[in-house]
Amino acid sequence: MRTLRLTIAYEGTEFHGWQYQPSLPTVQGLLMRECERIFGGAVKIVGASRTDAGVHALRQVASLTTPSAIPAAALARALNALLPLAVRVTDVGEAPAGFDARRSALGKRYAYLIDRGIPADPFLRRYAWHVPVPLDANRMRAALRHLRGKHDFSAFCAAAGRDRSPMCTVRAARVVTRGRWLAIFISADSFLHHMVRNVVGTLVDIGRQAESPEWMAEVRESRDRARAGRTAPAQGLTLVRVRYGDAG
Repeated sequence: MRTLRLTIAYEGTEFHGWQYQPSLPTVQGLLMRECERIFGGAVKIVGASRTDAGVHALRQVASLTTPSAIPAAALARALNALLPLAVRVTDVGEAPAGFDARRSALGKRYAYLIDRGIPADPFLRRYAWHVPVPLDANRMRAALRHLRGKHDFSAFCAAAGRDRSPMCTVRAARVVTRGRWLAIFISADSFLHHMVRNVVGTLVDIGRQAESPEWMAEVRESRDRARAGRTAPAQGLTLVRVRYGDAG
C-alpha cells in the first residue's frame, strides 16, 4: 500500500461543497468516482478542508491510499482527462505512510474577496461579494487585531459546526486593497464551520462604520453567534493553502 498526496484547484460555483453527498455533485464525490474508474475499485479520499457549497480552492490537499503502482504523474494526467474543467489536479506526490490530509494539517489560509465598485464587476461575480458602500480598510485592520492568537470563536461558528472545540489560533489576519477590490486573508491552525464568512460579515459592519473596531472583541468574548454580523456569501471565499510540517 502507498499513500498519495493530491493538490487540487477548483471553481466551486457548481458544486455542493467538498464533502461527498450521494445525490449531489461534490468535489470529493467526483474525485472518488474517477479514481475508482482508474484503480478499478473503491477508493477513500480525505480532504484537508470541507469547503462549503460555492467556495473555491487554489490548493486543496487530499490523501488516498492504494495498492496500485500507477506513477503519480500518470495519475494526475488521467484524473485531469476525466474531471470537468472546473476541477484540476495540479500535483500528485508520494506521501509518508499514515499521512492524512486533514489530521496531518498544521494550518490553513483562506482569502475573501470583496468588490466595492459601482456597478459590480460582472466578470468576477462568482468570486467576490459585491458591497457597494464605502468600507474603511483601516478600521477593518484594527478589528482584525482582536482575532489574532488563541481564542474561543463560538461567536463566529454556524450551529452545524458546534460538535467540536471552539478554540482556534489565528496566526495572521490582514486586509489588502487594490482599487475597487478589498481582500481579507486569515491563517489559523483550524477553522470552525462558516468561521471566515462570519468574521467577514462582522468586518463589513465595522468597515461601513456601523460598529467600532473594538466591537470585534466584544463579539468574540460574547461567544454568541447572534452578536456577530451576517454570514458573508460563499462565492467570495477561497481556500488558498494548507500547511504541513514539510511547509507544503
